Amino acid sequence: MLRKPLLPLSFALLTLFLAACSGSDSPVVGASPTPTSPSESSPASIQTLGTRGTPTQAKAVMPGAASQAWFNYERAEDFPNTVTLPTQFITMPDGVQLAATVTLPADASGTAASTRLPTILIQTSYNKTVGAYQTAIGGADPFMVKRGYATVVVDVRGTGNSQGVWDAFGEKEQADYAKVVDWVVAQPWANGKVGVYGVSYLGITAILTAAKNHPAVKAAFPIVPIGDGYRDIVFTGGQVNPTFIPLWMGLVTGLGAIPFDALQANPVQGFQTLVEHLINGVTAFQAPTIVKAVTGDAQTAYDSDFWKTRSPLEQAANIKVPTFVVGGLHDLFQRSEPLWFEQLKNQTNTRLLIGPWTHIESAGLPSDGLPRDGVPAMKTIELMWFDQYLKGLPVGVDKIPNVTQYVKGYEKYATTSNWPHPQMKAQALYLRGNKGLTAEKPAAAEGSNVVLQTPVFGLCSLSSSQWSAGAAKLVPLPCFTEDTYNAYEGAAFRTPVLTEDLYLNGPIAADIWVSTASLDASLSVRVSDYDPATGKSVAITNGLLTASHRAVDDSRSRFVNGLRIQPWHPFTQATVQPVKSGEAMLLPVEIFPTSAMIAKGHQLQIVVSSSNLPQGLPPLVTLLKGAAGALTILSDAEHPSRVVLPVVPRSALQ
Repeated sequence: MLRKPLLPLSFALLTLFLAACSGSDSPVVGASPTPTSPSESSPASIQTLGTRGTPTQAKAVMPGAASQAWFNYERAEDFPNTVTLPTQFITMPDGVQLAATVTLPADASGTAASTRLPTILIQTSYNKTVGAYQTAIGGADPFMVKRGYATVVVDVRGTGNSQGVWDAFGEKEQADYAKVVDWVVAQPWANGKVGVYGVSYLGITAILTAAKNHPAVKAAFPIVPIGDGYRDIVFTGGQVNPTFIPLWMGLVTGLGAIPFDALQANPVQGFQTLVEHLINGVTAFQAPTIVKAVTGDAQTAYDSDFWKTRSPLEQAANIKVPTFVVGGLHDLFQRSEPLWFEQLKNQTNTRLLIGPWTHIESAGLPSDGLPRDGVPAMKTIELMWFDQYLKGLPVGVDKIPNVTQYVKGYEKYATTSNWPHPQMKAQALYLRGNKGLTAEKPAAAEGSNVVLQTPVFGLCSLSSSQWSAGAAKLVPLPCFTEDTYNAYEGAAFRTPVLTEDLYLNGPIAADIWVSTASLDASLSVRVSDYDPATGKSVAITNGLLTASHRAVDDSRSRFVNGLRIQPWHPFTQATVQPVKSGEAMLLPVEIFPTSAMIAKGHQLQIVVSSSNLPQGLPPLVTLLKGAAGALTILSDAEHPSRVVLPVVPRSALQ
């Protein structure tokens, strides 16, 4: 775990960011004019969000959390030192060798412990040799090792010191995970109990390893894991991410290409591995995948088995071990981190912690801000979890609150028993012709608002910070936290000045009626906290959608007290809908979940524009269809554009 500044990593991320910037068979319905659920007669009902393989279900109620509270946990070191063994190679069934580094607790002289130990397993694509210096990208944490844990760090196939072809969570890589666990438990220092852990890619390998149901895996601690590769980031709203994806593939290629340990142990084999990595990056996965995404390849630009394989939430039903999920309000995988809790809470002991973090802040760069508001330091939480489930110590992790979220505007952590919040109800507010935002529906004669269609909006916004994994935020520009500037690019709709605090907790939907003179269009919807006293707005969350991808599968969408609050789009080639010039169409936009309080005296602001470049850019053919023109936002009785908000009583924060 990262507990020290990662200046080399931050420089690499920033450099890469700057360089990057120069099928469902279920019934699918179109965007309905009245997106309401058949269960509308049950006003308190909250449904889950479905997946490719699972339709929506009634939400299960978690046990009450009145007696649950955070507590500090301390345990002295069992050993004064650590020792790292020479690189070892694990042979997979197809003959590919994966490189592994083992770190063991040791006495003061550096002699490894002679007792059998529980093991923390980390599997990385960022090169374990580099991770030895930067623990967030794959290195043993001395804090845990000295407290009696062996740590194994493995380069996944095709990266670092391992042989093979990297294909980012492909079937072969996932099959390797269980074989690695087999190897771990066969070692003389292992006691047969394994905990899977990691940040980002490492957290994803951790949760996918837990899904293998290997009997030796006893607990999981994934930090900022992806859930749905297509919807979370790569093709949000049907648009390819032009910021993080080039940065990330460059990071994997840059850090993972050179097999440092393999070159030292066997120069001939190491050189062969180096050449293999470089060739594969150009011909096998990285470059071809980017080209396919940009050009609109059917298996890449649309949801398909390729993305199903790379969407761990599809395997959530297989996870039976206690799992602690860490997320961030502005993380790359903001959408799915609470969904992990929702998927796992009824089949295993699960906890959710969401901080005010971007992706790299979740790893502690420059700081995760913990401990705070009673929430312990991250390494303390990790120790609590693994001590309970790997060492069998009576830590009492069942007393930890089920859900802990940072609340923007309230600027504190708050706890509750469930996600979505058990007191949450959906409330619709309508976009008015005068740019108001009210509970009253628009009248027949209300006017519309027009915004330019151009694919370059959002460059200086929270999105630039979020989708660069937080690297852009290292440059202290106000626009990386404010939404003030983006209001000029679109149409800003605001509530009257609030007379009491407004607490939002959960997903948000925007049902926006538009027309365009073009053959396609993009729609960006931003949610922010506007202060009329200063004229500034603070960004909260946002959503993005391509007009031709407006089809919704209501059997997988989330409804709360009868209102659709989280649409589930198929994003398949078969469900693409035509865009006719001048014809009104309803675009149901999924806005990623958040927890925020808009203080009385402020206003809730919804900014609608035609693009959000840091988050998404349509594939080339689609882009050309709607790259220029004007987008008309309709707000009348026949076309009642609205947002559906997850409103929780302010008293829930007391």
